[in-house]
Parts: sequence; C-alpha cells; structure tokens
Amino acid sequence: MAAAGLLFLEMTGVAAMAADGVGAGAAARALEATDDLVIGGGIGPGKAVGQEGELRASAIVVRAEDGTKACLVACDVLMLERDILDAAAKEVQAKTGIPFDHILINCTHTHHAPSTVTVHGYRREEAFSRQVGEKVVAAAVAANERLAPASLMFRRGEESSVGKNSRLLLADGTIFWVGSMADAVRPTGPFDPDLPVLAFVRPDGKPEAVLFNHSTHTIGTAKPGVRSPSFYGLAAQELEKERGGTFAFFEGASGSTHNLDLKAPEAAFRIKAAVADALDRARPRPLPTIRAKRAEVTLKYRTFDEAAEDAAVVAYCTKRQPAPYHEGTIAVFRESRKVLAPKQGRDRKTWVQAIVLGDLAIVGVPAEFFTTLGQEIKRRSPYRDTFVFELANDYVGYTPDAPAYDKGGYQTWAGLHSFVARGSGEALVDAAVGLLDELHK
Repeated sequence: MAAAGLLFLEMTGVAAMAADGVGAGAAARALEATDDLVIGGGIGPGKAVGQEGELRASAIVVRAEDGTKACLVACDVLMLERDILDAAAKEVQAKTGIPFDHILINCTHTHHAPSTVTVHGYRREEAFSRQVGEKVVAAAVAANERLAPASLMFRRGEESSVGKNSRLLLADGTIFWVGSMADAVRPTGPFDPDLPVLAFVRPDGKPEAVLFNHSTHTIGTAKPGVRSPSFYGLAAQELEKERGGTFAFFEGASGSTHNLDLKAPEAAFRIKAAVADALDRARPRPLPTIRAKRAEVTLKYRTFDEAAEDAAVVAYCTKRQPAPYHEGTIAVFRESRKVLAPKQGRDRKTWVQAIVLGDLAIVGVPAEFFTTLGQEIKRRSPYRDTFVFELANDYVGYTPDAPAYDKGGYQTWAGLHSFVARGSGEALVDAAVGLLDELHK
C-alpha cells in the first residue's frame, strides 16, 4: 500500500481493530493443463498451445471480530456445476470448520482454459474438472492456515471503458452475436461500470488479499492461441507482483456484456489501473460479524419450438458467418437441442447465496446473468453496497431478463448454453433479495 494509505491506517487505529479478531488469509493453487485438452468457450473443440500467466484457484478466508468466517474462491475456468462445487465446498467445511453456507466458489469465466462444462460441440474434460475441485480445497485450506490479523478496506471503484452491452440491435432487427457490427443500431441493455475493491491489509500496511469484481465477459489473450486467465486474471497477477498479497477477480453479472473494442493487453492495463486507484483510495470498514445463507432454488428447463429455434439459428448464422463455417455452427446447435429436448419442463435445482461482510453484501448466482438482473438485485438490496458474483456454486446457462427473450439472439436460443425457462432470472433475483432481507433483519 502507498505510504499515505499506511499513515491513514496508523492515524485511524485500524491496526488495533485488526488485533481484536478481524483477520484474513489467502492462497492460490495453480491448475495444471496440457496442450491436448479441449478449451472451453468456443462453438467447436478448439485447443491451445502454451500458456500465459497462471490458471488457478485463489482462495480468501475472512474472519470477523466475533470469530465468524467466510471463504471466497475464484477459479480461472469457464464455469463449473454442482457435482464438482458442492463436493469441494463440503470438503472445505470439513477441513476448516467454515460453514457450507459461508463458502462461495466463483468461476472467472475465462474462455481460455480447458473445458469444465459440456455446452457446445465438445464435452468437459473430466480429469481437469476434478482437479479444479481439488485445487479449490487445497487453496481454501492453505488460506485458512494463513489467517492472521488484517483490516478490511473498501472502495467502490469504476471502469466504464472495458466492456459494453454487447446485445446490439442490428439493422435487420436481429441481435448481434458474431460477424460484422457495421449495421449496429443501438445497445439493448445497460452496462454496469462498478468495480468494487475489498482489501484485507496486515498491520504492516501490506495486503494479504485483494478481491475485485467487474461485469464483462472474460475473453482475450495477450498472445494468440494460448491458455490464459484472460485480461482480468493477467491484471490481478501483475498487481500481485507489484503490491504483494493475493489478488482475485470475481466475475460480475456479464451475460449481456463483452469487450468489443480493446485488445487484451489494453483491457488488462485499464483494469489494473482501476483496481490500483480504488485500492489506494480504499478506507476502513468495520467487520463485526459475517452473516451468510444459501437457498436451493428450483428452476424449470425451458420448452421450445424446434422449427422456430432452428430457423432463428439458420437465418442468423447463414447471413453473419462465412461459408462453410456457418454449417458447423448450425449443426452444433441442432445437436445441443436434441440433448435438451427430453428435459423440457423438468425441474433444475440450483443455489443462490448471500454473504454479508459487516455491511458489504455479496450475492452469488449460478448463471451467465444478464446485467439488468444484477442491477435489479443491487437496487432492491437493503445493503447500500451490494455486489453480484455470477457463475457461483453452479452453472445454469445464460439467464436473460424476460424482455430479452422477445428480442432473441444467441443468449436466448435454446441449447445447453441457454436452458432455463423464461422468468428464471427474475426468480433468482427474488431469491437473492429474499436472502439479503433475511440477513439484514
């Protein structure tokens, strides 16, 4: 931390507050991957040669004045489902004593790591996916063992140039996914520039852990064709080298937002600058207790008209993708709908979670959550500072707000990437706000 920040700590007696019980510990464990593994995030089974930065599981364990604890883990993978994440969280609970409800595991949604969910034209890499769960446990246990006095510092930062609403209305009335944007008319939804930074600072003024949250798809590498934590992870790892401690990125509600303009090095530079600025401006926040709660929510698999869905995909891809590439894309979506079809109308159980650190609220949702839904949680929350971590504890695909289904577009096409029924996003919002209200009372 800058000298001015350390002086502020000494003047306000934050070091003394930390000695009363507030503490933190952080640790990261690298995910091991090889070039033969299929990379998640594309339509077809692409692979990468080499790697930049680390893919890892980064864990932060926080202790409040009254001894209550929480564990927050960020994983540099596209997403993970409950079979891996429930088992990991239960093992963390068994080995650390941190309650299951107080453990949140988030995926950073990098599109440059081995496949961890079966979505498009390939399956998840089973051994790698299990390794991610094991590294989550190892990082969390190590972070818990590092628990030591540390003060909570907070700043609501902002970064408005990395990312934008990517569901652009095109001149022909469709919604942009891939291809040319030359005929774009306007965005069809909001962009959330919030970049909150929570730092846990040791009595010597150095960070033990820093977490930050932002809402843009994690796509883009500095070098072409490599595995990578992408620009958010690269920024975090550069900050670690300069500041010390463990820096962890937690993906926000970004189902409808992408970085459409910047190369990855420039995006990483801007995120790094925004996090550093917020960190230097952060001020102490009390942490008397930690409250948390999970709720199991029942959603429904969507029902769909096969002919209408196929027509939408064929029309868009034929016009916007070069031949013969569009034929492969169309075939992938047809196969995806075949897998989804028998599940129509069935229940899909998933998690919603809220963790309150003092008076800072974190909500975990299991979806590629549209930004407008994340902002609705913030508006309705009883906590002034509320932040949404998507792809937390499970994966239920793209989850748009109800009006987005009428506009159409890739995120609403039926498939293993978008399989929950209309209204699921609003149901997750209601469940999250309900948890926040309970914890606030």
